[in-house]
Amino acid sequence: MATSLDKLLHALTRAVNTLAQTDIRFAVAGGCAVYARGGPASEHDVDLLIKAADVSRARSALVAGGLRVADAPEDWLTKAYDRDVLIDLIYRPNDREVTDEMLDRAEVMRVGSTVAPVISGTDLMIDKMLVFDAHRLDLAPLLRIARDLREQVDWTEVRVQTRHSPYARAFFGLLADLDVIGAVPS
Repeated sequence: MATSLDKLLHALTRAVNTLAQTDIRFAVAGGCAVYARGGPASEHDVDLLIKAADVSRARSALVAGGLRVADAPEDWLTKAYDRDVLIDLIYRPNDREVTDEMLDRAEVMRVGSTVAPVISGTDLMIDKMLVFDAHRLDLAPLLRIARDLREQVDWTEVRVQTRHSPYARAFFGLLADLDVIGAVPS
């Protein structure tokens, strides 16, 4: 279900402002991070990265801030809602732990009316490319994101971190053939 950008940014602002009042480290990820970095606007949900050790405290803080939390069937995230807008609190995106090092690479940026740490362009592309599988292989949206963010990405690191995925390797071929990225060592 598509959600308006205004609603997403409002939910993001509420969650960011609530978490910023704690000592819980987080970073904006997913479509809102793409938007913050100059890519296309998201219409899906809000994604925030947190460390697994902080999940319980983050849920409590968001409830205290007026948001509703819900258990997720997945074992890599938990969910919160600002009215009908979904906020995913992700602690293991694509089987990668959220670490202090990952959060250290985040850059504080403006996202709508708020300022928040935003996942690095490199980590963002790694996560986006690791979503590809036989059932999720729509390359067009990620191709646009790669074009928009190409100067913000360490493509060599993305290749290293995604080398086990045949779908990511195929996407690299497309990026090279379309001259979106320069030559990246294999």
